[in-house]
Amino acid sequence: MTSDKVLSGAVIDETMLTLEELARACAVEPHWVEMRVEAGLLECGSGVASQWRFASAQLVRARRMVALERDFDANAELAALVTDLIEEVQRLRAQLKAVGSR
Repeated sequence: MTSDKVLSGAVIDETMLTLEELARACAVEPHWVEMRVEAGLLECGSGVASQWRFASAQLVRARRMVALERDFDANAELAALVTDLIEEVQRLRAQLKAVGSR
């Protein structure tokens, strides 16, 4: 029996991840990441896949998409749309909090 542990946390810096590092951190194959980049669902630096670099914020996005695809059997586009909506709600809540603290 294997023990698959999921780590979670907040992004605290702008460390850049390689394709392999991002895939490993999300517990997916690099091909999964490549497909989402080619579909425009994840952002990375330009160039060939071996030179792609992902901002740490993309790790949060990718993990959320993996969870949505796995837990709800969502296709990639739906998982990305839901992730977009979650990110937008977080941005709006941050704006409301900033306005409320004035």
